[in-house]
Amino acid sequence: MAAKYMFKHQQSAHCESGVASSLLSHNGLSLSEPMAFGLASALAFAYIPFIKLSGMPLIAYRMPPRSIIKGVQKQLGLQMHYQTFNNPQQGMDELDLQLDQGRIVGLQTSVFWLPYFPETMRFHFNAHNLMVYGRDGNDYLISDPVFEDVVRCDVTSLKKARFAKGALAAKGMMYYPTQVPQSFDLAKASISAIKKNHRTMTGAPLPVIGLRGIRHMGKCIIKLEKNASKREKYLPHYLSHVVRMQEEIGTGGAGFRFIYASFLKETAKALNNELLAEAGEMMAEAGDEWRQFALVSSKMCKGRKEMNGEELAALLNVCADQEAKAWQLLKQYR
Repeated sequence: MAAKYMFKHQQSAHCESGVASSLLSHNGLSLSEPMAFGLASALAFAYIPFIKLSGMPLIAYRMPPRSIIKGVQKQLGLQMHYQTFNNPQQGMDELDLQLDQGRIVGLQTSVFWLPYFPETMRFHFNAHNLMVYGRDGNDYLISDPVFEDVVRCDVTSLKKARFAKGALAAKGMMYYPTQVPQSFDLAKASISAIKKNHRTMTGAPLPVIGLRGIRHMGKCIIKLEKNASKREKYLPHYLSHVVRMQEEIGTGGAGFRFIYASFLKETAKALNNELLAEAGEMMAEAGDEWRQFALVSSKMCKGRKEMNGEELAALLNVCADQEAKAWQLLKQYR
């Protein structure tokens, strides 16, 4: 039964941008993962203390879940079908119906309930995207972009993954394109996408968003270190959470900077634009600075380096400064 399904799996750096790229490529519009991410204006930073993950503030290095799929849809004029369900069995029945019609279906799921993930990587995160391309007996055939090859998932586990409760609960979210253009105007789309992303990173009114948000997190680290009741136990746990959100959730903060840099370079090559190429190099350097912050933070968490909030805040300011250079240059892109 599995042999009849024709689908080309491609491994990606991040789940949602990987799904967007694969879904569109399967439907006739060849689009790389970096291009999907960049055209969706998906690069971001947000420090959101009132939304908790395992008791810690949500720290986002990209736009919210579903924004990549919807961002690409808006930029390229796609027609997409989205559906959520109050009844889990109805959600599974609708998935089966679409698979029987030959569709490749995108799903939003919880990592915790996906059995093909190693146990050490399973945690309660409800915004992991994957594609289902068929069914073989009691197993669904899955193309998960973060894995090297296709995988399988039994019916019970996939139902739990689709309908897990908690923050960012997907409610069985499934989606697929119903109409895909076979070409688009890259110059026009890239100008619009970059302008929008520039506003997000440099013009957000709240101090917890964009470049201001990066600096704000540094100030929070300093404040926690000065709090005697939180310095010893809470602060190392807090920093490990920051690093985990940066380096392990999807592709993390530095990884998203590298993906965006690849988008700028790919667009620069296609349009023969030196400004975009230079900005791409700057954004890649920002990714390197984020990696340095993660390395130093990890050493402090593990006691291999003395805890120093001022040093970490300074490293975050360097990250913000480097990104600011790239965005200042991109402001000139017309």
